[in-house]
Amino acid sequence: MEQTTCLVVGGGPAGMILGLLLARAGVEVTVLEKHKDFLRDFRGDTVHPTTLDLLDELGLGEEFAKLPARKLEQVQLATANGLQTFASLKDLPGKHKYIAMVPQWDLLDLLARSAEAEPSFHLRMNTQATELLWSEGKVTGVAYRTVDGGTGEIRADLTVACDGRGSVLRSAAGLATRSWPTPMDVWWFRLPRNETDPAGAVPVVTAHRAAVLLDRGDYWQCATLIAKGTDEVARRGPVDEIMRTMADSVSWLRDRVDALADWDEVKLLDVQLDRLTTWYTDGLLCIGDAAHAMSPVGGVGINLAVQDAVAAARILSAPLLSKSVSTRDLAKVQRRRTLPTVVTQGMQRLLHARVIRPALAGGINIAGSPDAPLGVRVYRRIPVVRSIPPFLVARGILPEHAPDFARRGGTA
Repeated sequence: MEQTTCLVVGGGPAGMILGLLLARAGVEVTVLEKHKDFLRDFRGDTVHPTTLDLLDELGLGEEFAKLPARKLEQVQLATANGLQTFASLKDLPGKHKYIAMVPQWDLLDLLARSAEAEPSFHLRMNTQATELLWSEGKVTGVAYRTVDGGTGEIRADLTVACDGRGSVLRSAAGLATRSWPTPMDVWWFRLPRNETDPAGAVPVVTAHRAAVLLDRGDYWQCATLIAKGTDEVARRGPVDEIMRTMADSVSWLRDRVDALADWDEVKLLDVQLDRLTTWYTDGLLCIGDAAHAMSPVGGVGINLAVQDAVAAARILSAPLLSKSVSTRDLAKVQRRRTLPTVVTQGMQRLLHARVIRPALAGGINIAGSPDAPLGVRVYRRIPVVRSIPPFLVARGILPEHAPDFARRGGTA
């Protein structure tokens, strides 16, 4: 029978941060990751200023700075008369006035190397949690399956589900979920980028297409919105229609209308927006997307998940060390992280209703107009109002800092 103090299921940013922090506190922690490595494409690659601050505090800032990164410092709207700045992160408080676009596998490899330097940390790749183990109404660990077909069980004082919005563990626990309808799904694909292209993030909204282009240096990472549930029917048409409907209104994209050759290049994200009513049961805690699936609007899901992990490590390290962790401790984590989650999801629901739904219906055509809409122009002219969205997206509400026991440099 395998045994650990804290079992973290899911080796994404939240799981790896939680594992690293708890190991630095001296907690025996095991992280299960179902894949053989972290090398997977079309995952969220945004590292927000609060996470950059955290890496500095953990003594990892210098190593992170060596990773291939693109700094997202502004958002520019494509109009018929050219690009117009919609938002800038250059006036954010703090050291990091940008969002870093870094391949997620590089970030996870960095966190894994740092965590494995701690004697109480254990990472198990190719190991997928398949079900919860129970004893007298309490979760006591998980059963697992390895890639070669092996099976086993790991017992733990606390199991933390960091296995995303399709969490096997939250489903197995039967935790109640509140969901909200979303008007869209998202197509992700890569598009070649020229040196003469703009930098940063570029929303492209035409009468037939709504998309966001994210500058990754030598390519654009493109998120194209489609009406909810229309993917199967849309894929019966020509794939080059995606680019043609954008290039009709955005002249600098016209040399790339044939960039997509096959539908296999276009990945579907089934957008969900939900939140657990209670994030825990005795012996089990859900954080990140396992507790609250976020819309991709604003790219804040990873940042919120990391912040959840930091709060969980700070609140739970002492109870875990003393073998006394209880549902009261787990409730403290949920109380701490409820406000930023509720506010962020509320903003996303508002944007779904007021911006995305009309854009998908063809009611907004910014790229085909000589200027941005009146509301956008008014927003840009009021400094206080103009500063709010970049702050909320980049830094968020109730940012978490590394606990003292985990710090290896940096300040709060």
